[in-house]
Amino acid sequence: MNSSINTHAQSSGVSINKVLKNTYMLLGMTLAFSAFTATIATAAGIGPIASLVLMLVSFGLLFVIRKTANSSKGIFWVFMFTGAMGASLGNMLNHYLTMANGPALIMQALGTTAIIFFALSAYVLTTRKDFSFMGGFLMAGMIAVVVAIIANLFLQIPLFQLVISSVVVLLMSGLILFDTSRIINGGETNYINATVSLYLNIFNIFVHLLSILGILDD
Repeated sequence: MNSSINTHAQSSGVSINKVLKNTYMLLGMTLAFSAFTATIATAAGIGPIASLVLMLVSFGLLFVIRKTANSSKGIFWVFMFTGAMGASLGNMLNHYLTMANGPALIMQALGTTAIIFFALSAYVLTTRKDFSFMGGFLMAGMIAVVVAIIANLFLQIPLFQLVISSVVVLLMSGLILFDTSRIINGGETNYINATVSLYLNIFNIFVHLLSILGILDD
């Protein structure tokens, strides 16, 4: 009986480690591809409409990924999704590059995003703590943020945008803890879905950190 339990535990541990390894490998490749498409889009000088279209296409691709996540086709669609997301940043990056210290702000946002991701991931991987209890709070927070973002489209208050971006960074940081915890505790067994979740967390942290730095710089 004990032997059977130990064998099952070992098998489960191997499976979790495989999901974790595949997730980080795919995440690294998609982030690199996203950076490449962002560079191309920035150099091409795409406008706000093209950026919006690419973002909408990305949202559509999320549904395709969900349907193909259990097949090899899912990997192709993940790259299409992250490529479109990266390219959608072209207009925003060009805006910051026109600022006197824009390149420095972009590098600060990139560096801080990397530090946040690696620090939080390392904490979860080291402690093996279960953060599933945060799910309800994070979902409620995201709904509140979406409402606030829509409201500020009409209000256009810089201070309100600063608060929104700060809250988004905190929520995405919480989601990194939550998503990584789900992987190591067996709650997420599909590395394609896990990659997309972590990618979105990192993407949003970068975008909103850049927004915060830009507002503070102004």
